[in-house]
Amino acid sequence: MSRITGKFTELQAKKRKGLIVYLSAGYPDYETTLQAVKAAEEAGADMIELGIPFSDPMADGPVIQKASTQALKAGATTGKTLELIRQIRQQSTIPLAVMTYANVILHAGIEKFMADFSAAGLDGIIVPDVPAEESDLFDIPCKAVGLDFIHFAAPTTTPDRIQMVCQKASGFIYCISTTGVTGVRHVDYGAIAKVITAVRQATKVPLAIGFGIGSGESAREAAQYADAVIVGSALVQAIGEQGVEGVRSLIQSIRCGLDEQGEV
Repeated sequence: MSRITGKFTELQAKKRKGLIVYLSAGYPDYETTLQAVKAAEEAGADMIELGIPFSDPMADGPVIQKASTQALKAGATTGKTLELIRQIRQQSTIPLAVMTYANVILHAGIEKFMADFSAAGLDGIIVPDVPAEESDLFDIPCKAVGLDFIHFAAPTTTPDRIQMVCQKASGFIYCISTTGVTGVRHVDYGAIAKVITAVRQATKVPLAIGFGIGSGESAREAAQYADAVIVGSALVQAIGEQGVEGVRSLIQSIRCGLDEQGEV
């Protein structure tokens, strides 16, 4: 059982919603990211998603785009993010995933990227610009070294593609709450709720819902439809404005909001 699957199994046994938090690796610097990961776990995060800074982050909104740009200007690299994961793994067993883009993996070499990050202690990879139809190029070598390759479902996902995603899925399925890029905003969960219902009928792989969530109230609302919520832009903004303590405070607030959800 992978570390990600184990966490969802634990959450289900405790009848608790999961909290996955996104941080931009190297923003504002790697030491701060390391301290933020530790603070996030202490504050109640169940899984950490680290974004590898990339010059053309097509799925990311203004907040994460700005963080990626600043991290790259400060010297962020894929190799330094790999070392960050080694450092985190020396101090924590929390499930870790990286969010990156296909070009980053292709540049490093697919098998080498998967092997190096698995050896460092990574558990899963999220690659938003790889469609399900082409995912075997990354999914197969990923699973060969014990990594979960995270697939997506969105309000626009057709019934045929839902079946394809569910057949390939491991770890969890990333359910995008709305079309567009990342960023905190009000979301009508009606569209993704219909897709989630179809996904539930096709797989028992856990579902996590992301995009738009930035408070305990919005997390609680989103969690009605999924096993976990993913919070990104709000935390990246918090670390930029308030540092590690801003991350800790926001996660504690969101954790409280989720726990008020009650039993699932």
